[in-house]
Amino acid sequence: MASLWSSAWLVDIAIAITLAEWLALAVYHRVTGQGIAPKDFQLNLLSGLCLMLALRCALEEAAWPWGAGFLAASGAAHIMYLGQRWQKRRKATQAFLV
Repeated sequence: MASLWSSAWLVDIAIAITLAEWLALAVYHRVTGQGIAPKDFQLNLLSGLCLMLALRCALEEAAWPWGAGFLAASGAAHIMYLGQRWQKRRKATQAFLV
């Protein structure tokens, strides 16, 4: 059972499910015009995918620059996502006050 949790194939499955979720949400929004627009969640999704890829690198004992690179990319995507959210909130607040 321990080897099950230390193998990278579980991470591969989680990555595949995450990508399928992204595709389903994007198609749903495109077809219906409802739901979350992909531009509103893609940075958050990218951050999570980069974390999963860093975990996969650790489990596969890849060279450390790969894992560090994915962690850095995850942090950058997360910071960009937060900036995007704050900018939207600020615009909404300004529109309300005007």
